[in-house]
Amino acid sequence: MTGAHRMVPSLASQRTWLLVHPKGIVVRRTGAQREERTAFPTDEDIDALGVDVERAHHLGPLDGTEAFAVAVEETLSMPAPLVVASLRELFVPLGEERFWLAGRAAQVVDWAETHRFCGRCATPTVSVENERCLRCPACGLLSYPRISPAVIVLVRRGDEVLLARNARSTYGFYSVLAGFAEIGESLEETIVREVREEVGVEVKNVRYFGSQPWPFPHSLMIGFFAEWASGEIRADGNEIAHADWFRADALPNIPPRLSIARALIDTWLADVRPPS
Repeated sequence: MTGAHRMVPSLASQRTWLLVHPKGIVVRRTGAQREERTAFPTDEDIDALGVDVERAHHLGPLDGTEAFAVAVEETLSMPAPLVVASLRELFVPLGEERFWLAGRAAQVVDWAETHRFCGRCATPTVSVENERCLRCPACGLLSYPRISPAVIVLVRRGDEVLLARNARSTYGFYSVLAGFAEIGESLEETIVREVREEVGVEVKNVRYFGSQPWPFPHSLMIGFFAEWASGEIRADGNEIAHADWFRADALPNIPPRLSIARALIDTWLADVRPPS
């Protein structure tokens, strides 16, 4: 496992910098609108900003460089062409590999910033050699980065799919159902409970599809397919504003090609649509 602070950035000959700001990731934006280029800051940018690289977290290799994440203060002056962009808006301009690296950087910095003191005795923590871990020198408590397992499931009934609109979403997408696993619960049990709680439907034949890290803020999305067993849709009105069964030729607004939710929907579409 890559250490949290092990490699000193100055010892890496080629470096990629990910500056994690309280409102997102610092990037360089250059060029006209249609030819705009988004990249991570350069060594010159780091020097000009006065960033303390000794606080950097080593993330691993990227295209022949070593990538490092560093937290920066919200008050840091950001001269052009540097801007702060939210993670969600960076998927297309950064590309998939760099987007997931940016997500990892945000999670590592958040973990380090929120575990500077022991959660048991409040003593300042120290880095563990060769591990992504913080240790309390007083009581020995070890703190690893938090990863929250969440299921995401596409429920189908014949050639129909169950899609729902989240009550708190600002995008208006209809997507598949999802929820966090609780203590003492298997992923399959989580699916049955979440679907029942959110839309009042019972499911069967749960099958694994795939997984995806999701840095909002520190989830691991674990995807499944399931079949409708019984029940009529009753949106809970709390997390789910509306849900319904949809056919492939009459889909509502669905998520873009970024999340595992869209991958589940696209896989279902390939199954139910006749070959062209």
